[in-house]
Amino acid sequence: MGAFRWLSLAAAASSALALTPEQLISAPRRSEAIPNPSGSVAVFSSSQYSFDTHESSSWWSLLDLRSGNITVLTDDSNVSEIVWLSDSTLLYINGTNAQIPGGSELWVSGLSGFPSGYKAASLPASFSGLKAVTTESGDINFVAYAQSYRNGTAYNAELAATYLSSARIYDSIYVRHWDTYLTTTFNAVFSGTLKKTQHSRYLAAGGLKNLVAPVPNAESPYPPFGGSSDYDISADGKWVAYKSKAPDVPQANHTTAYIYLVPHNGSETAVPINGPGSAPEGIEGDSNSPVFSPNSKILAYFQMEEKTYESDRRVLYIYDLESQEIGALATEWDRSPDSLKWIDDKTIIVGSEDEGSGNLFLIPVQEATGDFTPSKLTDGKYASAFYQVSNNTLLVTGSTLYSSWYVDLVSLNPERGTLKTLVSAHEIDPELSGNGPEDIGEIWFEGNWTDIHAWVIYPEGFDENKTYPLAYLIHGGPQGAWYNSWSSRWNPKVFADQGYVVVAPNPTGSTGYGDELTDAIQNNWGSYPYEDLVKGWQYIRDNLPYVDTANGVAAGASYGGFMVNWIQGSDLGREFKALVTHDGTFVADAKISTEELWFMEREFNGTFWEARENYRRWDPSAPERILRFDTPHLVIHNDLDYRLPVAEGLSLFNVLQERGVPSRFLNFPDENHWVTNHENSLVWHQQVLGWLNKYSGVAENEGAITLEDTVVPVVDINPPA
Repeated sequence: MGAFRWLSLAAAASSALALTPEQLISAPRRSEAIPNPSGSVAVFSSSQYSFDTHESSSWWSLLDLRSGNITVLTDDSNVSEIVWLSDSTLLYINGTNAQIPGGSELWVSGLSGFPSGYKAASLPASFSGLKAVTTESGDINFVAYAQSYRNGTAYNAELAATYLSSARIYDSIYVRHWDTYLTTTFNAVFSGTLKKTQHSRYLAAGGLKNLVAPVPNAESPYPPFGGSSDYDISADGKWVAYKSKAPDVPQANHTTAYIYLVPHNGSETAVPINGPGSAPEGIEGDSNSPVFSPNSKILAYFQMEEKTYESDRRVLYIYDLESQEIGALATEWDRSPDSLKWIDDKTIIVGSEDEGSGNLFLIPVQEATGDFTPSKLTDGKYASAFYQVSNNTLLVTGSTLYSSWYVDLVSLNPERGTLKTLVSAHEIDPELSGNGPEDIGEIWFEGNWTDIHAWVIYPEGFDENKTYPLAYLIHGGPQGAWYNSWSSRWNPKVFADQGYVVVAPNPTGSTGYGDELTDAIQNNWGSYPYEDLVKGWQYIRDNLPYVDTANGVAAGASYGGFMVNWIQGSDLGREFKALVTHDGTFVADAKISTEELWFMEREFNGTFWEARENYRRWDPSAPERILRFDTPHLVIHNDLDYRLPVAEGLSLFNVLQERGVPSRFLNFPDENHWVTNHENSLVWHQQVLGWLNKYSGVAENEGAITLEDTVVPVVDINPPA
């Protein structure tokens, strides 16, 4: 039956490399910094994986917003979420329950002597996304979410009944999504109250109310990526707003979602404020991120126009709870914001992708009509969370291409910008100590029809008088982009520090550069973006003398994987020494197997039977393209990827093997579209970098990863050629 070839244990990382896969994966990962009401201190969580113990540890810390000093609050790994009740009092979720297996608890603790807190409520299941406000009476109204049965009962996995058969039966479309088959349970927002006692303690009263289950087929937060930003509680504690995909249209075919409004006490059934007959005319797309104004009178949210386009531009809307009128703000602004907060009752801050960065913008509600353009508060990094800490200052958490986490103080005066960086991971984490802003550059080049932006990432010890092979990284989406932000999966600095100059272009289809660039990829998957990439490669060859394009390599995931497959059968494919496809489409007709039919039907202008020629127009598996396959190719595809099922990767690998092209198939049966398990991630990096290094010549560099640096067996049952 053939033989197994065993790969040896990875060699110790070379000190000459600033960022190795091990360092990337084991570096601390931190949450947003959440300030207390006075803005004197912020709390954040951290987790870290150890390749020595093969376990993760987690803890909570305090950041002094004056000095930037960090101290540990608690290393109790059961503390999953924390919110501030006052400057010195915290409410948190304990992920265990002493009385209910699979349950959780709410605890109240002082800032000092944190372990000596007390239990305020017992929760019947695992809950997340805690939000809480103090009401006029002094009680605490809170919301959190959990899985739910349709009867409104919280689902507890440890106590749930099981069936003897594993059969699944479906009578409607949308059988599975992302990495999960749909079941009879769903996400739901629950509300509750903690009553203030005579002894100034808080205790649960009245039980939990399921605010989502009374609406047939509603779900919030919406999976797989929905979280606490899908709902909000008003500052007076009287109202809750939440997002749900529209329950009145087929969810596999539409992105339509409504914002529902419901009393916190659940005394009435939630109603959509922007459902049929209520939304502005012609606005039928996804809506999200509901946030109440500080006076609880206005609800802000985003909504897209098209009902089948997941990357349509988001427009900011405001809903008056009294008049029930909806108005749109900054309607002509050519950006698509994705986060928002009220600063006061008249001012909103939004975060948006913006030319390869994630910036914050100021929107005065009364002025933001017509062609109003918001003022930019930050520029160049990627802000992921923000809070007001004084009348004039924001606390901003984010990342960059060289640092996994930073916390800045930013002025609300657009002319002043960033006031101070309190902390940055590359300055405090040994794993990231070799990184810095000097590692990052950027270029603009003339693309197919407009100028295109690209990030350039340099290796440690970069010398412009030397040459380094090109690593050409192609992003997914296709409506996505490479940003000045950190990734623990596709991190350009890890590629660069093997000995490459990495170029990460944002061709046609990319987001953050205006609607025209984003939308132009529709039904043009293999034309405009491919031509942009060709022109980018030519620009690099002709204008960056320190880049060796003759020994270059290319890699991409998702749509980037499709593009690598397309490149394999194109002229550009002959310019690379090796290729890597991660979870990319290959056979045109196989696109019908995705669960997100709205995506394919919008991208290719129709259903599979109406527009099949469009689907086949950009087919990497067309015979005339397959006959050109020649470049060594690593194919990665995971079993739990339901957006692009694993047969796509197997089909590509079969063709490469039968064509005699050097190729390898890497599969993770327990991963979805991404690779997130720490040990799997290490193997992924070792195989991807080892493959590219082998054919580019980088494997000869001291400390560079080789294909032998993995302790996983390679199956080879075929006789030698």
